[in-house]
Amino acid sequence: MELTDRQTDVLECIVSHYQSEESPISGDDIADAVGCHPGTVRSDLQGLSALDLVEGITGPKGGYKPTAEAYRALDDQSRDGTADLTLAHDYARTDVTVTEIDFTAVNHPEQCRARVAFADSIDEFGTGDPILVGPTPKTALVVGGEIEAIDHEANELELDVGRLEAPLTS
Repeated sequence: MELTDRQTDVLECIVSHYQSEESPISGDDIADAVGCHPGTVRSDLQGLSALDLVEGITGPKGGYKPTAEAYRALDDQSRDGTADLTLAHDYARTDVTVTEIDFTAVNHPEQCRARVAFADSIDEFGTGDPILVGPTPKTALVVGGEIEAIDHEANELELDVGRLEAPLTS
């Protein structure tokens, strides 16, 4: 799904607020934060709600909070396609550029697999090596696991995911 820059800004505002405050944010507060008219933001919120990216909460402490799908949408929405992340390998932390993290199997936790594509060389890695990648920008996702396969031509590692962490959004 392709979001406009303003929709992305609104969604990032909601996610950021929810991660720090763990409470919904009002439409007026979103409008102030992104520098738009409240009516414009309400229109964007209707669209984001229809895409199941935000949930409206009624009542005196109501507002908007992100759905789990919002975190995925923001990761997919990366404006330049790459992200500089930290990678832990052999007890050392390294800054790497990741172009994609794709979960190939998530329906069964004991079979969760991820394919991590790098812009940097992956020659130093071996099958069976444990690694941790993240946190990703915007959603703070951390993926950890054991390398099951290495594709040097595509510059990708396939992981048997043993650890997957992101902020709670319930």
